[in-house]
Amino acid sequence: MQFLGSLIFTGFLFVWTGCYAIFFTLTAWLLPYRLRFALARFWGAVLLVMLRLCCRLSYRVEGREHLPAGNHVVLMKHSSSWETIAQAVILPPQAWVMKRELTWIPFVGWGVRLLRGIAIDRGAGHVAVNSVLAQGKQRLAEGLWVVIFPEGTRMPAGQTRKYGISGALLARENQRLVVPVAHDAGYYWPRRGFFKRPGTIRVHIGPPIDTAGRDPREINAIAQQWIEAHSRRPQTPLGY
Repeated sequence: MQFLGSLIFTGFLFVWTGCYAIFFTLTAWLLPYRLRFALARFWGAVLLVMLRLCCRLSYRVEGREHLPAGNHVVLMKHSSSWETIAQAVILPPQAWVMKRELTWIPFVGWGVRLLRGIAIDRGAGHVAVNSVLAQGKQRLAEGLWVVIFPEGTRMPAGQTRKYGISGALLARENQRLVVPVAHDAGYYWPRRGFFKRPGTIRVHIGPPIDTAGRDPREINAIAQQWIEAHSRRPQTPLGY
């Protein structure tokens, strides 16, 4: 049954996303950003409901009280496709840093542009960092949060890599806080896996990190230590 549920959900994911992307790009350009984001949040919320119904995979969020007033920079664990859906639902109105190839997808890519996404060439080194700093500054000035996956790509559950510097730099240069967000989604929905295990994904929103006067490497070290410590394998056995 779990295999069948995973199959049904995957089919729904592609059909719903494709159809909604067409609807979104035809209508959202007429709307102010906050309403565009509300439409994106509805897209994600529907998928999370379907994931619970089809795969018995739900989630819960701890630490919402740690989200500070204003708009800041989120560094989020990246180990699954789940967080690319859930981030719009669980976090305030935001702009995402993502690989530019996503913007080349018809309708989906156009929709991402309407949502003020920050598209970068991940292989461009310092050019990519400068792009995040320039576009991120604009998004922060517009009142949006900026959400970054500092690992740059989805990592297998339980693994990590050196965090990119752009998020910490962006926060420090714009007098913003860094909010670390951890989760264990990779254990239930593996990064390259079709099969989704039942259970409850735990999302942890951590205490904000003050960036004033700190070296970006120090900011990253604090964020990475917290995120990886709170992204560990669930204590209860995974269901099948």
